[in-house]
Amino acid sequence: MQPGPPFQARPFGQQPSASGNPVGAVLLGFFVSVVVSLLYSGLILATYKDQSLTTANTLYLAHALLNGAIVGSLVGLMAQQSNGARIGGAVIAALGAFFGYVNAIPLVFAWERSPMALMDLLEAEPFFPAKAWWTSEAHGGVDWFSPLGLVVAAAAAWGLAYVVGNRRRQM
Repeated sequence: MQPGPPFQARPFGQQPSASGNPVGAVLLGFFVSVVVSLLYSGLILATYKDQSLTTANTLYLAHALLNGAIVGSLVGLMAQQSNGARIGGAVIAALGAFFGYVNAIPLVFAWERSPMALMDLLEAEPFFPAKAWWTSEAHGGVDWFSPLGLVVAAAAAWGLAYVVGNRRRQM
């Protein structure tokens, strides 16, 4: 009789089972991201008259980081080793950063003018908030803080989901 190998290899195609609930983690991350984005939009509405461009950019990047950190932590706690949930959390955090800013623009416009003026503006130019997100007021070109906020939110969400998920598995 010949001796067997020192270890038994897993059959091809079988992955170790991941614990947690990836779908629930992504859905909870989505709901929390919506709440954080609404709070950011309300903060912008309350303070837009007193903000300089530097303050507005700092608040936007802080919101993106906070949104990504909260979503990433929740995904890491609930989904642990699921790469799909990490990617979903990163996408949701980036969308939360985008919509937090984009939803603040119509709120400010409706507060300054009127809700009917906002309706007229959005009928004539439906993508006005997204164009305002992308365009720099100071230079007229691309505002590079806008895509930077998306990257910050996605990186924070994925990174924290990875760290929290791996740390939780080791415990």
